[in-house]
Amino acid sequence: MASNSRNQGKGNMKKNKPFDNKKKPSKKIAVDKQVKDPQAGMRLNKYISNAGICSRRDADIYITAGSVRVNGEVVTEMGHKVKLTDEVKFDGRKISPEKKEYVLLNKPSGFYVTGSLEKNNRTVMDLIANASNSKLDPVGKLETSTTGLLLFTNDGTMAKSLGSSKTRVRQIYHITLNKNLDQEDLEKISEGRVILEDGKVTVDDISYVDNRPKREVGLELQSTRIHIVQRTFKKLGYEIVKLDRVVFGGLTKKDLPRGNYRHLTRQEVINLGML
Repeated sequence: MASNSRNQGKGNMKKNKPFDNKKKPSKKIAVDKQVKDPQAGMRLNKYISNAGICSRRDADIYITAGSVRVNGEVVTEMGHKVKLTDEVKFDGRKISPEKKEYVLLNKPSGFYVTGSLEKNNRTVMDLIANASNSKLDPVGKLETSTTGLLLFTNDGTMAKSLGSSKTRVRQIYHITLNKNLDQEDLEKISEGRVILEDGKVTVDDISYVDNRPKREVGLELQSTRIHIVQRTFKKLGYEIVKLDRVVFGGLTKKDLPRGNYRHLTRQEVINLGML
């Protein structure tokens, strides 16, 4: 199972440059080519459209209906201009004109998802520094030693949904243990007979990796519980030597070398939004 997962899916990869440990100058968020100055004005309907709420034409309808507030005041004038420093709310929800972006990284080992700048830790943010002018945050976490797929986005709604325990996100891991996995223990995991402090472990599939030692297994599950994979094997007396996430929410590592990233296609974003 796990060996086949490497051949799933195909995306349009955008290769990044090799990792450069030199600090790069900070970049400003380019929200719109016409709005480089935060004090410059943007038409309210364009602001709403850029936020991904609706088209400019539909935005005019909502504005006229009184659905939009700027700095706490209802605005019904369609040609009204707002600044990037203004607070704009649509139906009571704060919105931003920043374009939503989604970047997939094949994380190498040794990079922190969150690290201490004071200690000069290498972080995954260094690897995607050239991916976007926007501030992208990782969805969930991977241990420093864990490799594989890690998604970044500035779409807070999407990130919150994918990180929720209520959302079933399909994940496949290629796991290398410190010793062969007993058939009995494999069956315990498969049948949901492993109980942790926060409840039973439920997996969709587990099997030995084809043509590899029995200490290498593939595990498919849809849980976002913290360290669920590591805790499951530790409960049975095993240590994980290598942990590689090869599938995340339908996204795969196909044509994405270790340390490289790519932007998601529109269809991939749509598929993630349906989880």
